[in-house]
Amino acid sequence: MRAFEGQRSDNQPVKRSRQEKEKLLRDLRETLAGMKSHSAASLRQSLQKRIAELETELGVPARR
Repeated sequence: MRAFEGQRSDNQPVKRSRQEKEKLLRDLRETLAGMKSHSAASLRQSLQKRIAELETELGVPARR
């Protein structure tokens, strides 16, 4: 039961500012770079996908 309409539990995407998105992108890149070679491939792929989405959203050229 919800206390009121529009509260955070309504399963809406989190709205982030450009600075927050840039910080998240840096953090994800650092996490990916710091992963061990035996890390799960699916985890690595999900991080790469999220990084690509953020780069597209921010208009940042993709790093290779």
